[in-house]
Amino acid sequence: MGVLLVLAVGTFTVGTDGFVLNGLLPAIAADLRVTESVAGQLTTVFALTYALASPLIAAFTGGWDRRWLLAGGMALFTAGMAGQALGTSFAVVAGARLLAAVGAAAFQSTAYVLAGALSSDERRGRALATVAGGMSVSMVLGVPIGVLAGTWLGWRAVMWGIGVVAVVVAVLIPIIPEVRMPAVGLRTRLAVLGRRPVVRVLLVTVFGTIAAFTVFVYLPVLVAPVASGAVLSWVLVGSGVGQVVGTTVAGRATDHLGPGRVRALSLAGTAIVLAVLDVAVLSLPGALLLALCSGVFGGMLMVPQQHRLFTVAPDVATVALGLNGSAIYVGGALGSALGGAVLAGAGPAWVGPAAAVASLTALALCVTRALPTTFLRSARTATPPVR
Repeated sequence: MGVLLVLAVGTFTVGTDGFVLNGLLPAIAADLRVTESVAGQLTTVFALTYALASPLIAAFTGGWDRRWLLAGGMALFTAGMAGQALGTSFAVVAGARLLAAVGAAAFQSTAYVLAGALSSDERRGRALATVAGGMSVSMVLGVPIGVLAGTWLGWRAVMWGIGVVAVVVAVLIPIIPEVRMPAVGLRTRLAVLGRRPVVRVLLVTVFGTIAAFTVFVYLPVLVAPVASGAVLSWVLVGSGVGQVVGTTVAGRATDHLGPGRVRALSLAGTAIVLAVLDVAVLSLPGALLLALCSGVFGGMLMVPQQHRLFTVAPDVATVALGLNGSAIYVGGALGSALGGAVLAGAGPAWVGPAAAVASLTALALCVTRALPTTFLRSARTATPPVR
């Protein structure tokens, strides 16, 4: 349990950086003298870098002791935090976020791999949920505290604070036992993308994450008429509490009901919540309820996704999990870009519907998984033999 706790604290730290930026978006945009839609692309930079770096790091460090990856990742992440705190232009801050993303990729993908590899089949869902819980808790505690601290002390102080926590995590890494995984080259990793079941799971991750990030990155802008400053922190708390509840429920539900039912419920619920976003943000209670429900349904997705990858690709599970981490951040990059484009072009009223379409696309990929095989089998049964 101690190992999982260290990994969870690490994902908490990475998650706080990834999410707190959204709550600080207006302040960052004003400080760097750019629009909020442009400032939102800092999330796109982070996400795209993570998506590309994760499989490359895994391929070229395959035989390393996993502790070196965790420690090295946190070192780079800390340097990225310092660069953001010191940056005086959008370009400099974007470059620092790129560095932080490389560090996050090294740490977070390794953390999920260790959680899955060190647990039994019966407890794998709960182990993954524990590590993923660090990300969820970052929304409950890290993001609201960061937003409040940013209001009082400035957004740069928040970046320094996250860097300090990252150093603490690095100090705790030696309590993790030495773990080495079989080395897998880049060609082999890319070959995994040739497996249709794996690709389908990854596409569900991409579209599910697009739905979440299309809205969440710009949530401060969407709820600005009814929630700003300290009140915005409570909206973010609601989203974070929902994430924790969703992730916790997903761990046990996946172990007992299977990943298929859990992820279908997650995506259907997300689509419904996002479809009514425009109505929900007309009042503070509606915004709070929206944040809570979207957090619950969104938090339920990744645990069954990871569990599913262990099922469809047991011989290359660590590779598949790494690719899933990249898929999360590809979805994050596309979602933040889509949200910014919709916000700047069509206006805030269309952000929710655009996100709901992405969630429904992911749901369609889930529920139609067996339809082609079933259809072909039925067709063969119904067609009379040729004599």
